[in-house]
Amino acid sequence: MNVLKPIRIIFALPMWIVQLGTSAKSFLDNPLLGSRRLNRWGLHRARVRLAAAMCGWRRRRLAGAVRPDWREAFDRDGFVAIPEIVAAEEFARLRQAILDYEGPAREMRQGDAITRRLAVGPDMLAAIPQLRVLLAREDIRALFHYVAGFRIEPLHYIQTIVTHDGANDADPQESLHADAFHSSLKAWLFLNPVEADEAPFRFVPGSHRMEGGRLAWEYRRSLADPRAIDRLSARGSPRVGPSDLAEMGLPGATALAVPANTLVVADTVGFHARGASVRPVERVEIWSYSRRNPFLPWLGADVLSLPGVAERRVGWLWSARDRFERWVGQPWSLVGMRRPVDGKRR
Repeated sequence: MNVLKPIRIIFALPMWIVQLGTSAKSFLDNPLLGSRRLNRWGLHRARVRLAAAMCGWRRRRLAGAVRPDWREAFDRDGFVAIPEIVAAEEFARLRQAILDYEGPAREMRQGDAITRRLAVGPDMLAAIPQLRVLLAREDIRALFHYVAGFRIEPLHYIQTIVTHDGANDADPQESLHADAFHSSLKAWLFLNPVEADEAPFRFVPGSHRMEGGRLAWEYRRSLADPRAIDRLSARGSPRVGPSDLAEMGLPGATALAVPANTLVVADTVGFHARGASVRPVERVEIWSYSRRNPFLPWLGADVLSLPGVAERRVGWLWSARDRFERWVGQPWSLVGMRRPVDGKRR
């Protein structure tokens, strides 16, 4: 087997090199990304700085379409919370239509929490026209594009978070972390009120800026042996504690206790987490996500964002992972036709 190892490296090396110019982030899966020698010479820091510079350049070209108050709040904190994003009567109809909708669902367990998702696809959009109207709103789309740094269509889901589901393992989403070394969009439109002690979204204000203490910390963490740190951090989603935040000159995380009908949009290169819950919660939200190669200079040119294609992507992605599960894994299990909640806690 040892004789074959150099041959495998020779064949894999071109792919590892190409990945340096992509969103690849795992120090375990790509030995160039995880090389302490290359990172001591500045490889990881250079990727972080270049990705941030490219994102800033793209955002400057997208800024004019975004409401100034939303843009200013995001630029300052790395997230923006917008209450009453939908008119009250319209929200009531939208919420009820979503809760009544039944479609193919998938679930993933992490620790004692379950995430349930229904893809926002053609069938759902036809059944819930209010949802199609919401996702087509130009002000919301402009904000999504600005935070993502690209003029592309996010993936949309109806997502349910179920806490305290009986397992004894800790929920890894409750640890403060960044999703990657570069900017990406996540958004939540909460259909239920979120209390401070019921798994609120938490975010460290200002941690989305790759400068000063954050950049120095990224360099120091790149020098660690990826086999000697926790697996999620080694795979490119670094976990942080209070001492790390203090080292970077950052404050503690802000917990967003918000009423229903609040839209929260965040750049998840900033440190964030799901807060702990003191009681079982079953919370429903419209969840949106967008991440792209951070080194691309253009704003759009994404064929997957075309009408007729964009709303089918989630189904295609799930089907592809089912088919190639042996090689890429599939953490999302089919659970049949489901509504977002089971009717017990609406």
